[in-house]
Amino acid sequence: MAQSSEAGDIRPTTFSDALGERYLSYAMSTIMSRSLPDVRDGLKPVHRRMLHAMRELRLDPSSGFKKCARIVGDVMGKYHPHGDVAIYDAMVRLAQSFAVRYPLVDGQGNFGNIDGDNPAAMRYTEARLTEVAKALLEGIDEDAVDFRETYDGEGDEPVVLPARFPNLLANGAAGIAVGMATSIPPHNVGEICTALLHMIKRPNATIGKLVELIPGPDFPTGGVLVESRDSIVEAYKTGRGGFRLRARWHTEKIKGGGYNIVVTEIPYQVQKSKLIEKIAELMHARKLTMLNDIQDESAEEVRLVLEPKSRNVDPSVLMESLFRQTDLETRFSLNMNVLDADQSPRVMNLQEVLRAFLDHRHDVLIRRSRFRLGRIEHRLEILDGYLIAYLNLDEVIRIVREEDDAKGALMKQFKLTELQADSVLNMRLRNLRKLEEMEIRTEHEALSEEKAGLETLLGDETLRWAAISDEIGDIRKKFGEKTELGKRRTEIGEPPSDVVIPLEAMIDREPVTVICSAKGWIRAAKGHLQDFEEVRYKEGDKKRFAFHAETTDKVLVFATNGRFYAMGIDKLPGGRGFGEPLRLMFDMPSDHDIVSLFIFKPDRKLLVASSDGRGFVVTEKDVFAQTRAGKQVLNVSGGNEAKVCSPAEGDSVAVIGDNRKLLVFDAAELPEMTRGRGVILQRFRDGGLSDAVMFDSAVGLQWRSGERTRTETDLRDWIGKRAQSGRLPPKGFPRTNRFS
Repeated sequence: MAQSSEAGDIRPTTFSDALGERYLSYAMSTIMSRSLPDVRDGLKPVHRRMLHAMRELRLDPSSGFKKCARIVGDVMGKYHPHGDVAIYDAMVRLAQSFAVRYPLVDGQGNFGNIDGDNPAAMRYTEARLTEVAKALLEGIDEDAVDFRETYDGEGDEPVVLPARFPNLLANGAAGIAVGMATSIPPHNVGEICTALLHMIKRPNATIGKLVELIPGPDFPTGGVLVESRDSIVEAYKTGRGGFRLRARWHTEKIKGGGYNIVVTEIPYQVQKSKLIEKIAELMHARKLTMLNDIQDESAEEVRLVLEPKSRNVDPSVLMESLFRQTDLETRFSLNMNVLDADQSPRVMNLQEVLRAFLDHRHDVLIRRSRFRLGRIEHRLEILDGYLIAYLNLDEVIRIVREEDDAKGALMKQFKLTELQADSVLNMRLRNLRKLEEMEIRTEHEALSEEKAGLETLLGDETLRWAAISDEIGDIRKKFGEKTELGKRRTEIGEPPSDVVIPLEAMIDREPVTVICSAKGWIRAAKGHLQDFEEVRYKEGDKKRFAFHAETTDKVLVFATNGRFYAMGIDKLPGGRGFGEPLRLMFDMPSDHDIVSLFIFKPDRKLLVASSDGRGFVVTEKDVFAQTRAGKQVLNVSGGNEAKVCSPAEGDSVAVIGDNRKLLVFDAAELPEMTRGRGVILQRFRDGGLSDAVMFDSAVGLQWRSGERTRTETDLRDWIGKRAQSGRLPPKGFPRTNRFS
């Protein structure tokens, strides 16, 4: 069957190649047309199209408002063929003073709040541009930037805005593309302008000097920046890093000698309602035992009142516990991944971002100057024709009245250009008065002077940078630190000192009984149980570990892989059910088991040993690591595994093997290490280590035999040197070859 010619060009290709080609196209579209801002104007396409559409609707700051639905419709129909919800959400964010440091949209109506409440529907709200947005658009009609066709080819849209305002750093940006992301915090525009002016004078300014002028981000919700200066410099030097931001708070005295803590500013992008909800959850879970209550007394300004349980509570300790457990302290990442002037995505440092803005302003100045020069030359040509007409007014009138081709006659008689002739013929009779001639001569002189100035400007780079400096100075004056909008809101603080929070301050100290079954199911029952026989287990399971503890204690787990795992007892499941599998709480391999489980005591020492008879002494504080992966202490390999973990208390060591040989030697022969295989404790002809214990020779060696505890003080027959084989144990020693 012949292939239809209407099918077009059909090329055989592998599925992976076709998929890769299409995914690459999608990725590039996401990077360039959706997620990453342009370094020159700091805008993504949706924001740029929105501002351009609002300008086309003449929504200047001095004009009236228009319905947001009308604006969204224009943006969607003419420039941005995407969902109306996405466009409206972008507009709402540009109008929120708590989300954008220098809002680009002036909203009228409900545009949401810091609690996270949704804005009203776009049919109810209205908007117009702000002065900042006007500065971004200034000169767009003067050939300042390139335009391209819209998606349907029926109109044009700007590739980038002229951007007299340094929007990228001032308002920041955030976005996730395919394989890359951007995260730029907002900064103070007054400080940015100061740094730009410094770079004009000293193009090779160091990052350190620029950080002196721009000491850090300036978030719209204020707060206190508690990052060290070295970290800030390094972040701006590489274009990657992060900033720790804390809420601003103070204490207020109340009757009775007590106090309340009042939070007046919360970190950027933290929803107040969710923050309060989180604090309430922690209070209910008894994780904030120093805090008695929290009240939201916010109106237009944030005001969270924290009531401590006692006036003896140190407010700095209370706040430190809140900083560690809630979003009263957050970390804002810095990743200055932007599209450069060639539309290539790359990570820039602070100096490169500032330089890109200055270069853009230089290009805009040249293009606007050339555009203005062209307009002046066009107008001067017309004015020259007018002046010729005024000098020969009677002859011009005669030609117009008598000649059939007045235009040609004028051009021939007075050597006028076609433009001049058309202008003279289109002149109104009222303009023939003497006063009008004087005004034309005055305009001609002014334009000639302006033309000379522009030609000088275009020929002298120093003058151009001086003009750019004046523009930046105007922006600093209009939006800088001396204005209400431009005052720095985020305080540059010092890195917090290590405030030691007592464990009991974080958790209620309550008695519990830790129970762990033979199959590794663990729980913490309330109170100190006295009769362990009444504890129920799953069918086929039984007791293995059970001991009394407090909720402020930590539990240490030693596994057969030689790793120690740690967890707070307050995090263990309650005692109503059968508990939860301990191995699921850590990254413990399924083919390994628990060797020992006990309360963590940092100053205590432990004897650890493996099945091949090697071991050493280690201090508990050296094995503690409260992570899911735990901490490797005893190295085991091959078919060996960790076998023993017992308190290292006493002057003698007793070791017994699977071959039922007992050896006792001086504890001084056992080294203290932090990690390793250890030394040989006992040699075995067959089998391996069964158990090991450290004891006090003056008390004697003890072991459990049924329900009784036996003690042997005469150990002369079994005393030897480390790494010997040993002898059969005393009569009555358990057949399990275990001391306990």
